[in-house]
Amino acid sequence: MKKSDFYFDLPERLIAQTPLERRDSSRLLVVDRQGGANAHRHFTDLPEYLQPGDCLVMNDSRVLPARLMGSAEGRTTPIEVVLLNDRGNGLWECLTRPGKKTREGARLSFGGGRLTGEVEAVGPRDGNRLIRFHYDGVFLELLDELGTMPLPPYIKEKLDDPERYQTVYSKTPGSAAAPTAGLHFTKDLLAQLEQKGVRLAYVTLHVGLGTFRPVKAEEIADHVMHSEFYQLGEEAAQTINETRESGRDIFAVGTTACRTLETVADEQGRVRAQNGWTDIFIYPGYRFKAVDHLVTNFHLPESTLMMLISAFAGRERVLEAYRQAIEAEYRFFSFGDSCLFY
Repeated sequence: MKKSDFYFDLPERLIAQTPLERRDSSRLLVVDRQGGANAHRHFTDLPEYLQPGDCLVMNDSRVLPARLMGSAEGRTTPIEVVLLNDRGNGLWECLTRPGKKTREGARLSFGGGRLTGEVEAVGPRDGNRLIRFHYDGVFLELLDELGTMPLPPYIKEKLDDPERYQTVYSKTPGSAAAPTAGLHFTKDLLAQLEQKGVRLAYVTLHVGLGTFRPVKAEEIADHVMHSEFYQLGEEAAQTINETRESGRDIFAVGTTACRTLETVADEQGRVRAQNGWTDIFIYPGYRFKAVDHLVTNFHLPESTLMMLISAFAGRERVLEAYRQAIEAEYRFFSFGDSCLFY
């Protein structure tokens, strides 16, 4: 299949620039995967689609204030660095701009020298930098002081409250971007689901380069995904397996939770506690093992996420649902409305 098979035309006015005042007041397009009519609902209606014993699987990764502005030794041009993956011992994989100022050996400074770094290597394939940081104290505390949220480039408005780019259940710092399908949940809505008998399980997948990297290969099978770190704990694995054994359904919240489950599941859909790196690329032709239903936001044209949901619900059905959403003026992308592929 070709990248262009996943293109759609989106009016710029439909790209949401700010979050709604109340998270769960967003709209919810329910897409019937069996071919029935789609339903235009609101996110507060989501509990109607889950039954007691079903399991809602969410990604509890927390976004780092991963965007740093600094300078390179001997240069006056500002340097932008976005942290992507923690490689351990102060070494991070990063995006940098401008790239010409951050060649191997470049020395960087942030916050008046409170944080410094040196470019140790430049990725031969993707141009990402491996930067070794040096600092006193606790790195995450320093990042809270010096860093800002790395909002997607299509969001031009300033975010007044950084917590609105975090899910209410975010727990484990490490992402360069939010798992945005979860931004619609409130603590009240989660409590309502639990009162109904829906089981909640949490996985961790730290969102990294895949969010920022466009598909360049025209033949999608030639695209290479970047690895992202995931973790599935014992309690969540047990909950997911018990749900499967009881004949109830697994609802994945977001493509990150979906990709994590499909990474760890065996052919029968059973999972086991583990952690590691995944570069799973899901596109039409893939057979899902662990996910029965998917809650997700609206995605960019020709993106790997469009390819994933097309694998889940069918390309033509997805494109028709997006056509209906555009006609009904749904809000798109990170701060936009939501879909339930049911």
